[in-house]
Amino acid sequence: MSDLTGRTALVTGASRGIGAEIATRLAADGAAVVAHFGTDESGATATVERIERAGGTALAVRAELGVDDDVETLFAGVEAGLAGRPLDILVNNAAAAPAGPLGATTRAEFDHLFAVNVRAPYFIVRRALPMMRDGGRVITISSVATRMANTTQTSFAMTKGAVETMSMTLANELGPRGITVNAVAPGATRTATNGSSFEVPGLADQIAAMTALGRLGRPDDIAEVVAFLASDAARWITGQIIDASGGLLLGPRV
Repeated sequence: MSDLTGRTALVTGASRGIGAEIATRLAADGAAVVAHFGTDESGATATVERIERAGGTALAVRAELGVDDDVETLFAGVEAGLAGRPLDILVNNAAAAPAGPLGATTRAEFDHLFAVNVRAPYFIVRRALPMMRDGGRVITISSVATRMANTTQTSFAMTKGAVETMSMTLANELGPRGITVNAVAPGATRTATNGSSFEVPGLADQIAAMTALGRLGRPDDIAEVVAFLASDAARWITGQIIDASGGLLLGPRV
């Protein structure tokens, strides 16, 4: 484990799945964690309680993303919770799910995807920077959808491509402050929320067969990568998209 003692972290979408695991792992490494949630208060409470039972420090903050004043609502809670302490680590994890293929996605669904997956992270970073210490970390969760031609996820992949570009350009801008900016791109990852989608007969086995490491991902697989990027050990890594898919669709095995 890395030593994040004395540091603070904001993790968006921390009420369940990958976000909850990231928040728990950063807290285990010593960070005081602000666990953001949109609607799942019970899930966020469970994340905080899990952290506290393990001896960590956390608090939950509610803000619906993708609506007017979402970022100001979020940071009103963040600033109250941190009580004057600076921010060290920002993990943009919250995201809206794929809306469907080109022919099925409505304009409203498209706009919602971009509001949550692109606009919110962009302005969250901007709002966080004045309270972030030099040497901080910005980590955004992307997706391997950006390097795959999945026709059911065109608009979703577009949003993730946008935050990957954001990460690269912000890394260049924020480098003089020693702030690293990276993205992590999970592949097929089984969580409590999406677990039923992998129960389609043969689907999990099919995905595992297309993955170099031979299985579906777990939330802790992603949290480990984020924890590394948040640590001092990753101080020389910035502007990168880290594929955390277990080698999904690398190519055929001969």
